Amino acid sequence: MSPRLRRDHLIDLRPFSVSPAFARLWVGSTLSGLGGQLTIVAVMLHVYELTQDTFAVSMIAVTGLVPMVLAGLYGGMLADAFDRRKVALIAASVTFASTLALALLAWGHLETVWWLYLLSVVNSAANSIVLATKSAITPRLIPRELLPAAAALNGITVGVMVMAGPALAGVLVAFAGYQWTYTIDVVLMLSLFLGLWTLPSIRPEGVVVRPGLESLKDGWAFLRRASNIRLQYILDIIAMTFGQPLALFPAIGAVLLGGGPITTGVLTAAFAAGAFLSSLFSGPIGRVRHHGVGIQRSIQVYGAAILAFGAVLLVATTRVFAPADLGEQSANIALLMVATLFLAVAGAADNVSAIYRSTMMQAAVPDSIRGRLQGIFIVVVAGGPRIGALYAGTLATLTALWFPPLLGGLVIIALVTILVRANPRFRAYDAEHPEP
Repeated sequence: MSPRLRRDHLIDLRPFSVSPAFARLWVGSTLSGLGGQLTIVAVMLHVYELTQDTFAVSMIAVTGLVPMVLAGLYGGMLADAFDRRKVALIAASVTFASTLALALLAWGHLETVWWLYLLSVVNSAANSIVLATKSAITPRLIPRELLPAAAALNGITVGVMVMAGPALAGVLVAFAGYQWTYTIDVVLMLSLFLGLWTLPSIRPEGVVVRPGLESLKDGWAFLRRASNIRLQYILDIIAMTFGQPLALFPAIGAVLLGGGPITTGVLTAAFAAGAFLSSLFSGPIGRVRHHGVGIQRSIQVYGAAILAFGAVLLVATTRVFAPADLGEQSANIALLMVATLFLAVAGAADNVSAIYRSTMMQAAVPDSIRGRLQGIFIVVVAGGPRIGALYAGTLATLTALWFPPLLGGLVIIALVTILVRANPRFRAYDAEHPEP
């Protein structure tokens, strides 16, 4: 392979040189996102330690779903009516305060399951506003032809924070405790303020609609007309509802594969490792014009990988692979390696889908309504896994840990194939002539 060909396969870094503001925001988002993952995994482990109940872990996500949906929708309206920089700064301040409260409770040994639930709800709701606003900001910082490259760079962010964050969280919780884990997140979040503070003022273009019922109706009316955007939302919800086994990881580490918190971190990090690698070699993605087909194939691969992960868990329940002395202190290394491989494939496929979906959103939606659509987009991206946590936690409680991913992978492949085949306009989507 020639050096030129190798470079063409690597991630496109031009957004950094074209827009220093985007570069600073990217650095701040990466560091703060890494800290956020520490807290997400620490809260999961904290609740499991207090309750020994997988369903209680899944309820962390479920309790935050409605507040997150409302915050995402309202945050999108705010982003379409006011300076997006200020909106993001205010929401980030709320996220910071909730994380600081978690740290203080842990240091004071005052934490309870209900406090963990409440602060997680506040954190996720405020963070959904931050994410929606930042996504609406990105197309104003870089030209349209570099949006796939920017989405791939954001995939690097997700890969780094989810790959390093959960693994580090497992180690920190095991050896330093919850207090230090939450405190490190508080420190890392300061970088986000630097990235947001140095942005220029970014006010929405076009007709401004004040936040309220009319603004929300305007956004939904646009979405009803935008069949391509609407279908990508539906496909992502399907993938995340039936193919998100994150809530099962603490129990898998405790009773199935062994290794305890460290296994939980490794499994979560494997998903992110795949996302990281797919972004690192994302050069060809930016040259693909038919993003609808790219989304379809990526999600189908995702479903197949999740199905295979469930099959590995099923094998782990057999007498050959489930010795009586397996527990939190000893992991089944062979099966853990195979499980991480399939989760890495799932993470890579999900990231490729995310690059196409994000680019479609930012290129095809007008700036005057982009905040509201990004708000809905964030609700889909963040809400889908929460519904998935309920699906996985409930079904695992009623059946077995291996059953939700095994069934979910089959459902994903079938539904995506049927829906895309029924929507030829989505298959024909052309990035050179983006139409919502």
